[in-house]
Amino acid sequence: MDDREFGASASTAGVRQGFRSANGPEARLTGEAFSPGAGSESGQHPKTRGKRRRKRRRKVFARDAAGPPVNGPAGAPTEADQGFQAKRVSPEPVVKPVALREARKPQQNDLPIFAALDLGTNNCRLLVAVPGRPGQFRVIDAFSRIVRLGEGLAASGRLSDAAMGRAVEALKVCGDKLRVRKIENARLVATEACRAAANGEEFLTRVRSETGLDLEIIDRQTEARLAVSGCGSLVERETDGVVLFDIGGGSSEIALIDVRGQRSPRLASHIVAWTSLPVGVVTLAERFGGREVTRETFAAMVDHVKGLLDGFVDRNRLDHVRQSARFHLLGTSGTVTTLAGVHLDLDRYDRRRVDGLWMDASSVDLMVEKLLGWDFQQRVRNACIGADRADLVLAGCAILEAIRAEWPSDRLRVADRGLREGILSELMGDAGVWRRGWRGGARP
Repeated sequence: MDDREFGASASTAGVRQGFRSANGPEARLTGEAFSPGAGSESGQHPKTRGKRRRKRRRKVFARDAAGPPVNGPAGAPTEADQGFQAKRVSPEPVVKPVALREARKPQQNDLPIFAALDLGTNNCRLLVAVPGRPGQFRVIDAFSRIVRLGEGLAASGRLSDAAMGRAVEALKVCGDKLRVRKIENARLVATEACRAAANGEEFLTRVRSETGLDLEIIDRQTEARLAVSGCGSLVERETDGVVLFDIGGGSSEIALIDVRGQRSPRLASHIVAWTSLPVGVVTLAERFGGREVTRETFAAMVDHVKGLLDGFVDRNRLDHVRQSARFHLLGTSGTVTTLAGVHLDLDRYDRRRVDGLWMDASSVDLMVEKLLGWDFQQRVRNACIGADRADLVLAGCAILEAIRAEWPSDRLRVADRGLREGILSELMGDAGVWRRGWRGGARP
């Protein structure tokens, strides 16, 4: 899965202070309120009474403007003042501003922070997120770099010094990002390259020493389950069955998902069969060549993957829904996101337009044919492929074609998400951030 994500930050927020308007009663001077009949005296001519009232008002305003504030300290009033004040209405009590605790949305600093790191055969990727609405989260930081950790692994059985060096440098960046935040929980995983390499464990010891990060090597079943967990929101309610696949650098995970009947909050609960093929874009390209790919070479790649799929004994577990309009493929990998970007003719990759995109079978056929017709430099020049993927994309297309031949479907949904999102969903679910009593993911 190719990531071009952006992080987000929020300022520190405490309890909001609620105050009445400055134009309200508490903002008035107490000397400005009068009773309508305060100046009337029996036996006086109306004009005389009016003049006296006006004079008294002038005295009041002059005294208020020149003297001390009404609410401030004052000297003893004069006899005339006392006589005047006796005719004034008792002042309104001064209403002091008080802090009102208003209902508010939880701020980022209220929310627990979770992190997921995936060190694969081709990429090193990190997501840092906070919980959102139930089952959702918001990414606040992300990192992705192509490191090609599995380069040369198929031939030597070991991780090369150059590949390990590139991965360590990328992991140092990840470590810096994690250390500046208060992380509630994190899971840092390594996949096929470290699983298959004779020096995989030795490499992780070096990573621990140089970066402070403690990575775990997960098995293929766990990898498949996490990929499925990360794509739950892309499987719609009316769906009957899905073949979800994750074409990686050194392996490809495939899960058959039956979602008929009552739906569980965790999509992984509906997996009826799964497999992990020991082939990915890096290993396949190294075996058959990735820069100059003829149609014959491409067909050989597809046949190789088909042979591996023949060994998947439970591949027919979704036969009862394969002919239904409610059956489809769901791909989560750089291969399908690249095809989607080319299909949309994007000037630059845009995750928002790619993630969740539906492609019909004819559109996929057209894109694969287009890429087969391009030479290496043409692939390099495409904004959604670039130099980093130009020698790998056709190997990914070959794996995709073998999957489509085994499980034909007129609909393919593209996911720019997967293993890391699955890790985050499981970490947050296990922590209970979406249980009752948590407001939008905030601590109660």
